Amino acid sequence: MTLKEAFDIKPREVISLVGGGGKTTLMFALARELASNSNCVITTTTTKILEPLPSETSLLLLEADEKEMLRLILQNLDRYCHITIATNRLATGKLRGISPELVVKLAELNQISYIIVEADGAAQKSLKAPNLTEPVIPPNTSLVIPVVGIDAVGSRLTEEVVFRAEIASRLLGLPLGEVISAESVAILVTHPEGIAKGTPHRARIIPFVNKVDLNRGLERGRDLARKILEKRHPQIRQVVLGQARSPEPVVEVISLETTG
Repeated sequence: MTLKEAFDIKPREVISLVGGGGKTTLMFALARELASNSNCVITTTTTKILEPLPSETSLLLLEADEKEMLRLILQNLDRYCHITIATNRLATGKLRGISPELVVKLAELNQISYIIVEADGAAQKSLKAPNLTEPVIPPNTSLVIPVVGIDAVGSRLTEEVVFRAEIASRLLGLPLGEVISAESVAILVTHPEGIAKGTPHRARIIPFVNKVDLNRGLERGRDLARKILEKRHPQIRQVVLGQARSPEPVVEVISLETTG
């Protein structure tokens, strides 16, 4: 199954990825797939990302002036089907992202087929709890993909595993150092102040459970998917299980229809 099929991606979607580690890998895998059909795909961030390799994107544009950025994009759309954009390079080696308002302007360009936004940072940890300013989801987002690593289930609630562990502890009512259950992860995915906080009301939310290739990962992923769906979040009707780094990243899709 393709990523497009698994996430039921529709024409001209604005997709925002939030949550734990694996977002950047998933973003570029999704862009590679969507751009293969002569579509024009823009990948970007509203926070910060590592600079992509030449193998990950056809063109990287860095420009702080939004009008100039729009001009550069239009100038290059005929030659490149996948363009990654950011404002500038930071001393850390990462790229500084664009504003949510620019994402709205990009979506108004008929030449762009899809926009994929990394809207959160997690320092490559498997689980993430957002602070007051996170995530930075553009208001025209139509699909939000919260990413969680299945290896978080059964681990201890510490900063080594969970980015912003103290916030997660408060949201879950779970003391630091305690074992993280599948139920806890499901709460963090569906909590109003959790991973998908700030999702537009009309957007779909489809969680991606990453790293199911690990020992008993698929079994534990299925259990987590069921627990997420049992919360009956009004914007979540399915969960995708997979491995973002795999050439075939989708392993299984579990939906409300299949779970009853």
